[in-house]
Amino acid sequence: MRSPDHLNALRAVEAAARHQSFALAAQELNVTPAAIGQLVRRLEEALGIELFHRAQSGPARLIATEAARAAIPELQEGFARLAAAMDRLRSARKRRSLVVTVSSAFADKWLLPRLDRFRRRHPDCELQIDTSTALVDFATRSVDVGIRYGTGVWPGLVAFPFARDAFFPVCSPALMEGAYPLKTPGDLRQHQLIHDTSMAHTAAFPTWRDWFQAAGLEASESDRALRINDSAAAYRMVIAGNGVAMGRTTLVEDDMREGRLISPFGPVLECSLAYHVVCRPSDVEDPTISAFRGWLAEEAAQAAR
Repeated sequence: MRSPDHLNALRAVEAAARHQSFALAAQELNVTPAAIGQLVRRLEEALGIELFHRAQSGPARLIATEAARAAIPELQEGFARLAAAMDRLRSARKRRSLVVTVSSAFADKWLLPRLDRFRRRHPDCELQIDTSTALVDFATRSVDVGIRYGTGVWPGLVAFPFARDAFFPVCSPALMEGAYPLKTPGDLRQHQLIHDTSMAHTAAFPTWRDWFQAAGLEASESDRALRINDSAAAYRMVIAGNGVAMGRTTLVEDDMREGRLISPFGPVLECSLAYHVVCRPSDVEDPTISAFRGWLAEEAAQAAR
């Protein structure tokens, strides 16, 4: 493996195409406009193609040729990867730091309340938690570890399962009393159902419709609902007494233990999906990542017990 020929010239081409100006590209790269022009001309000579031409009318500006425009996205992706690699090399001096990307719901309901135990066990490891609803691109972002929920297959990453969820109705204890107390599954007809749509794109994720079928109720009755695409927000609604949601073991266990939520009845649905800790293949043996992965597995096993 080696870096591409004319690496500085490629940087000049990308910057010039983005700014449509040799002068602005030079300012970004801390060189002179003449140096940018020379790098571009040498690359054009080496390739035997034209990369830029001047606009024929209007303000004088560079116009990238079709060949240059086709290459720009790959150049930008390549430079992003190089920048991420440099960030990782710089952080190697302080490898005791760990950047973890995780969904806000899992962080709020499961991970953050437990992190103090990891800190006490590894006091010299500095954790940075990055919460997001979108999957982070490990190739271009400075992250070390991710916690993801799914099948365990994410391209370019190695995944280690550490926890699974069971699914069952949960509500505020207040709903066990009043005009329409929750005693049997049929009593759900008198209460608002709250749908968590954060995993709506995943067929294996259990829904109210699945639960209604398992409970022997008419599945179509489950369609009336308030739909929320954030699990933690859905459970906050339930704790406030504003409806009934499908509880997920890892996300409701603390609220159930402390009496904010209860499960009025079954059945309980199992699920093939799992929580995984993911990292780059090159980082599997990293001692800090291995320690964090092992700690997650221990915490999950303790919670299951």
